[in-house]
Amino acid sequence: MSVDSGLQVRGLHKRYNNGVQALRGVDLSVGPGMYGLLGPNGAGKSSLMRTLATLQQPDAGSIYLDGVDVLADSDHLRRRLGYLPQQLGAYPGVSARDLLDRFAWLKGRTDSRQRRAEIEGLLAKVNLQDAAHRALATYSGGMLRRFGIAMALVGSPRLLIVDEPTAGLDPAERNRFHRVLADVAAESIVLLSTHIVEDVENLCSRLAVLAGGQILVEGSPQALLSAEQGRLWVASFGRGEALPPALHVAASPEGSRVIVYGERPADPRFMPHAPRLEDIYYLALAQAGEAADA
Repeated sequence: MSVDSGLQVRGLHKRYNNGVQALRGVDLSVGPGMYGLLGPNGAGKSSLMRTLATLQQPDAGSIYLDGVDVLADSDHLRRRLGYLPQQLGAYPGVSARDLLDRFAWLKGRTDSRQRRAEIEGLLAKVNLQDAAHRALATYSGGMLRRFGIAMALVGSPRLLIVDEPTAGLDPAERNRFHRVLADVAAESIVLLSTHIVEDVENLCSRLAVLAGGQILVEGSPQALLSAEQGRLWVASFGRGEALPPALHVAASPEGSRVIVYGERPADPRFMPHAPRLEDIYYLALAQAGEAADA
């Protein structure tokens, strides 16, 4: 990726007034498509998203979008930004179509015919045409998240930031949301912040694991998985059996399914385990001494 294209973040630091060091020298290079930012709760993901969205200033570092210094010219990014925070603030008694119309007008869509055409296109993209006349108070959680994406997409943003977009959604709504994001990523830079490994595994061509305000690992899923090939081992343990030190443990019908990391297993019951992205996530956190909440 050219240094003058995409989103470039260098040496980003942020400390809050209560003394919490939320970001510790974050570096990112994000091109068009879907980029996953994976980390446990409290890792600094939301602090990074708010900083990139120019909702707060960093203490140090730089942010460039397509070669333009965002910290010196925040309007350059804001005109090209779509942002879906964890909590969507909306007027519950207003219909989706009316609220989109008001928001589009605020973003400079003053031509009523063009504005209506854009709104109907967005409602179709997120599959809300049939419910667009309803008040937002009647929407399910998944419908609200899809409506939030429609709001974020007003103006065809160059950069779309979505913060924990599928938390609390059922599997069907999560799949619908994934399809919308994948469609958007064909034309924009999409930064997906989540603690749900499956979201990143299904959608992202590149990812970073963030914890303690720092990037622990970064790269394509394929490269990260290949790097740990032959170092992961799995065994099943019955209920009540003592478990060895493990990278992570999952419940199984027999008791526990244990994944360990090393050049060779200490216990002959362990068999080779093909790495998955959740293993890379737990490994990065373990090597950094972090506890995963996911």
